[in-house]
Amino acid sequence: MALKGNLKDFSITQLLNLINLARKTGTLIVESPGKKVLVSFREGKLSYAQDKQEDNSLAAILYRSSRLSDTQYRALKERSVKIGDKELGLLLVNANYIDQQSILNSLQAYFLSIVNRLFTWAEGLFRFENDLLPPEDKITVRMNLESIIIEGSRRLKEWEQLLDEIPSLDMALKFADRPGANIRKVNLSIEEWRVVSFVNPRNTIKQIAQATNKPDLEIRRIVYGLLQAGLVEIVRPVGVVAPPTPIRPMAVQTSAVEQKSIINRLISRIKSL
Repeated sequence: MALKGNLKDFSITQLLNLINLARKTGTLIVESPGKKVLVSFREGKLSYAQDKQEDNSLAAILYRSSRLSDTQYRALKERSVKIGDKELGLLLVNANYIDQQSILNSLQAYFLSIVNRLFTWAEGLFRFENDLLPPEDKITVRMNLESIIIEGSRRLKEWEQLLDEIPSLDMALKFADRPGANIRKVNLSIEEWRVVSFVNPRNTIKQIAQATNKPDLEIRRIVYGLLQAGLVEIVRPVGVVAPPTPIRPMAVQTSAVEQKSIINRLISRIKSL
């Protein structure tokens, strides 16, 4: 009997549990409007994953994981079109650009990130194809599903909580007129500073997510942290919503002396990154 249905009736957690217990080999295909993800398994273990909306070549994955420099990536991008990932990986290892374990670690992290995204999908159609396996030129791994399911369930709970706090990404952010006391304890990461640099009532949270290449869960997590710190407030977007990309960081004007001092420090910190 074919395994297919809707995520409204059968969750990703249930699907992965079934694949794990039945030690299934094949590919799970999950689709929703504008999205399509393929996740492959061998004997109940995660072996490969790809998001059809992304460049899933080895060169692109290594570049996104900061394993390759801009120069190396540009040099390899054209070449990777003509050769497969396995051959490219071998060339990189032999040229001492990267070691084999670093390649596997980058692939595992990327595959895992795709599966984790699926836990946040509230709806979509799925089917499991036993005979569909990754292309021969792709590098596969073997990852146990038990820990993935546990972590995915935790992320799902976090996702539900963040949806309650930030239900819509079509809202905008502005710096708080009177930052909370927690502002003195704020120690932002580089990724959080990138988000802060786009804070402006004219930029929706969705636009900021697109400009900083952040998935829904991650942008909600960062915005929630900024809200808890009292650094920003959620507001309705000002004026006509601009096209999603590109957008640029915009300075925020305020007449409050305390606010101006804090914002100036933020901007100076951003420029120093």
